[in-house]
Amino acid sequence: MVAIVSPSERECERCGRRDVWDEDMNTWRISVEDGEKRSGNPHCLHEWDINGTFNPLAE
Repeated sequence: MVAIVSPSERECERCGRRDVWDEDMNTWRISVEDGEKRSGNPHCLHEWDINGTFNPLAE
């Protein structure tokens, strides 16, 4: 059986914002690293690191 899976994290290539998927809230949350949010630039039009290497098909 093949299942469709979603990414669990993403990072903006422009400003460095890093998000992780919150399974409980069913939404993206800003990642916290070393006690600081990786929020990047709030005015950035985020360019997420989608480059074709993520495979949404899992066996």
